[in-house]
Amino acid sequence: MGPVAESIFALDLLSGQRGHLFHELRKHFQRKLGDKLADMQQFSQEYQPIPELLWMLNRRTPAAASAGGAGDRNAQQVAATVFDFCRSVVLPSWGQLRDRLEVEREAQARITISGGVEGLLGSLHPRFYWNPPVLVIADAADRDVHLGGRGLLLSPAIFLQARRHALIENEKESGMTTLAFSVGAAEVGVEGLNDSWDAGEQALGALVGTTRAAALRVLTESCTTSALSERLGISLAGASKHATVLRKAGLITTARNRNTALHTLTSLGRALLHKQEGALLTRTERFAS
Repeated sequence: MGPVAESIFALDLLSGQRGHLFHELRKHFQRKLGDKLADMQQFSQEYQPIPELLWMLNRRTPAAASAGGAGDRNAQQVAATVFDFCRSVVLPSWGQLRDRLEVEREAQARITISGGVEGLLGSLHPRFYWNPPVLVIADAADRDVHLGGRGLLLSPAIFLQARRHALIENEKESGMTTLAFSVGAAEVGVEGLNDSWDAGEQALGALVGTTRAAALRVLTESCTTSALSERLGISLAGASKHATVLRKAGLITTARNRNTALHTLTSLGRALLHKQEGALLTRTERFAS
């Protein structure tokens, strides 16, 4: 679902998980957050990120849901805190996280081919059952999800606690019912996350600017201007301005449908970001230095 979803799951992990992995992640978060760590811990304890912050991932965000939880923060303040956490912790490692999620998607596709929907759901969680046309989630809420022919989007998540899941009735970008399932931070390795903000990404920031470099990272999954604004934690006007600069530089394309603009990386933007075309990137890095 993207870096904002991973940020909510990471905040949930910060609020309650214990054991060796939690302490390693806490140290990782502390290195990324610095003096903000105590405030983020207080925030994650004041709310139960799952389910109280899942409204941020939903296309429909009722005022009552967005204002829920402890304290007197309004929806904008809550969102700003999550975006701040996202910029500090998740975005710097998003390249590695995204690659791990892609590996998981490919693995689940192979399971689906061999075992069908029932085999796929069984591999994700022992309490997921497919009783056509109903998805049964045998958890504390004991939910039956009636899809009504709309389909179901399955989304792996790194920072979602093991054996946990999150159900989004109307996911913001796809509009589909979405079920996030845990891949597990232990599978990624905390040490690797510490190293992912490397010299190449710093050079990219020097070349196009830190905010536009972050925009390129999140645009590995195409999104609208409003979604880009939310992922980066900046204003809609700011997101539109950065998208215009990246488009004029040939790094993204924009497809318009009525009042909606969908931004996608070009091959040049993807090469610049992922260093897949060595000669081009050598020249780019030399220019950036």
